[in-house]
Amino acid sequence: MTHILAIDQGTTSSRAILFDASLAPGASSQEEFPQIYPASGWVEHDPEDIWRSVLATCRAAMAKGGLSARDIAAIGITNQRETVVLWDRATGKPLHNAIVWQDRRTADLCARLKAEGHEAMMQEKTGLLLDPYFSGTKLAWLLDHIAGARARAEAGELAFGTIDSWLIWKLTVGAVHATDATNASRTILYNIREGCWDAEICALLDIPMALLPEVRDCAANYGMTEPALLGGAIPILGVAGDQQAATIGQACFQPGMIKSTYGTGCFALLNTGETLVRSQNRMLGTIAYQLDGKPTYALEGSIFIAGAVVQWLRDGLGIIDHVPQTQGLAEAADPTQELYLVPAFTGLGAPYWDPDCRGAIFGLARNSGPAEFARAALESVGHQTRDLWEAMAADWQAETGRALDAATLRVDGGMSASDWTMQFLADILGAPVDRPKVLETTALGAAWLAGMRAGVYPDAAGFAAIWALDRNFAPGMEAKTRESRYAGWKDAVSRTLSRP
Repeated sequence: MTHILAIDQGTTSSRAILFDASLAPGASSQEEFPQIYPASGWVEHDPEDIWRSVLATCRAAMAKGGLSARDIAAIGITNQRETVVLWDRATGKPLHNAIVWQDRRTADLCARLKAEGHEAMMQEKTGLLLDPYFSGTKLAWLLDHIAGARARAEAGELAFGTIDSWLIWKLTVGAVHATDATNASRTILYNIREGCWDAEICALLDIPMALLPEVRDCAANYGMTEPALLGGAIPILGVAGDQQAATIGQACFQPGMIKSTYGTGCFALLNTGETLVRSQNRMLGTIAYQLDGKPTYALEGSIFIAGAVVQWLRDGLGIIDHVPQTQGLAEAADPTQELYLVPAFTGLGAPYWDPDCRGAIFGLARNSGPAEFARAALESVGHQTRDLWEAMAADWQAETGRALDAATLRVDGGMSASDWTMQFLADILGAPVDRPKVLETTALGAAWLAGMRAGVYPDAAGFAAIWALDRNFAPGMEAKTRESRYAGWKDAVSRTLSRP
């Protein structure tokens, strides 16, 4: 058994990638699935669409690689986090579409809980802020809006899970109802200090604890796949939410290391080691990974719209046909125009946490056109990343007395392939940006977890030693220009927020 099968279940598509014994990616398959928008700010997926796409891509990757179940030592799963599925334990059928992490339908519930003074308690226990982003209020909404669901949940008839749990259930045909510590840490139901589901928070949201999956390490036994699905039984030995899997794939195992992933959204994680930093700047405390029962913590900043802003240029405005065209347009933009696009299509995440504001563009001139829109879209990703960097640096300084000034940002995800975007990122941060040779770091992290558990791959130190750099982007923008550009961004955001 020389290969690991990594399942990377994302927001808009599912992928399966085979990694060989040297951790090199090989055969892969990817399949998009429909996005469902029932109302403004609402986003759903059909859980059965997700399952079908995962099964199809696993089979296709194995066929392309000429491999059978006998060749695969283990499966690793990484997934879009915070997305909620509620299903019937007896039939395995979902009771409703999955409510996606981007969904804002529980904004009023979050506002009420804040007004009642619950946020401080919830942040202390979970590291999270009260926002519709997290899973707990989504689950509460499902129980409130599906007739009889809460009573059935109390009777033990229903199961709740994030996407990892749903896939584990389907792969094992209901034999295992489990999640890992990283996914659990994103629900706002899990006490990351004590390592357990929190009874007080579940009671506050009226969520029966019988719904909840067992929480395990990131590298652990999650059961065997049903033999008929993939041509043989394969152990599932690694699970991590996508951003934590990317942190692992970037080998950010030492406190002070930071990575940022640019997919549909953008997510930056700063490894804080054994210390759970209580952010004073509206960052999130979370579990970076948990091995051998020991959690390693992180500060996280979440941006809801990164790569999705380029999809908007293509699908919403129609000014590009293919995503790579954006870089050429940005290079051709009029340098005298200073457009700022604030992509708050579903509100703003960290450090603003404003679910009610919506996108805006500032600085339009008569001759503003597709090139200027494209540049503003790409620059918005750099500006938002600096928002996170500034907040994390302040929290890290307050906790440790050390500055992040010497830190290097490790990047991955689809947008990191754009040299123009990564150079602007280094310029606006005033910090070096490292792009690895293996950009599939999310899948790589899941593969390493499973392969390390299976004995195929080295330990964390050995894995870190083989991390390989593709390109370093050094900041080249003058400090005065950098600060002027960033000040313009902050002004644009202040005009976009729904509240002062």
